[in-house]
Amino acid sequence: MGEAVRGLAGKRTAVMLANHGPVVAGKDVEAACNAIEELEATARLAMLTCGCRPRQLKAEVILDVVTTFNVEWEA
Repeated sequence: MGEAVRGLAGKRTAVMLANHGPVVAGKDVEAACNAIEELEATARLAMLTCGCRPRQLKAEVILDVVTTFNVEWEA
């Protein structure tokens, strides 16, 4: 499991490990705190929408977000 997490270095700032919890990283403590806050907010949204039928973003909207915020996106 450690190798899998290590392989995400530079690609992801947070991962959730089953039966263990979150692992976060950042260039400094502030960046790591931001990563855990984002992970918690995402997890909350996932729980709130569980069982709902969320509408997926269209490809052009995803591209706009990726371009605007300069993030990696795996389709």
